[in-house]
Amino acid sequence: MLAALSIFAIASYLLASGLLAWPMFGRATVAPVKVARPALGIATLAVLAHATWLLATHRGALDLHFFAALSLVACVVSALTLLVNLTRPVVALGVIVFPLSALLLFADSFLAPPTAPMPMDWHIKLHVTVALLAFSVLSIAAAMAILLAIQEQALRHRHIRPWLSALPPLTLTESLLFRLIGAGFALLTVALLTGILFVNNLFGQHLVHKTVLSIVAWLVFGALLYGRWQHGWRGRSAVNLTLIGMSVLVLAFFGSKFVLELILHRAVD
Repeated sequence: MLAALSIFAIASYLLASGLLAWPMFGRATVAPVKVARPALGIATLAVLAHATWLLATHRGALDLHFFAALSLVACVVSALTLLVNLTRPVVALGVIVFPLSALLLFADSFLAPPTAPMPMDWHIKLHVTVALLAFSVLSIAAAMAILLAIQEQALRHRHIRPWLSALPPLTLTESLLFRLIGAGFALLTVALLTGILFVNNLFGQHLVHKTVLSIVAWLVFGALLYGRWQHGWRGRSAVNLTLIGMSVLVLAFFGSKFVLELILHRAVD
């Protein structure tokens, strides 16, 4: 039953992303708006099936092992992508996000070794939840930065292609990018504060590199927002700093898990 639910979610993610990509990269002269609604509807079913699978498989608990955490983040990012599209039509995000969600769900379903969620107090759950939300929002910002870079490159070299019509105007893409970075930065700030308040030995054991790298990422995103506010930073500078900050955050969240769990085969919280 769980395997069938996972396969349904994976297939729905791929179908949704295929529908969104069809007018962008195919030869058919189909307006992106015509496939956006059914594609996002299918993606909604995928997210619901994914979330149900996570709840059933991990018994409603936060499982922070490598594959389980990646799958959880993928589900949250996909859900946030749907929410973003309710107010800002950026369906091209789904072409990036939904296939990755399908891949990470497949890995968690069929490749990951069995794991059990670690017991957590409520305040640790609060810290972890805020941190996951921060990571998810900033992940969407990174995807937006990639779209912005591609869009700017195409316009700069006058490589006008049909897929450009699926993207919002450049100013709207940039505005949404900084709104997402602002929201993610605020959540990351709360995550760091709750870590200081609630997590014992924040600079000890396996947490020191996570803490240091998270602070570095926080400084990068803070510098980007300050530069935008004071100096009007935009374009390539914004894209580069966004991707640098996100890369550091990926190392903070998943770098140690990858090394300890998949290379050294040691359990880590």
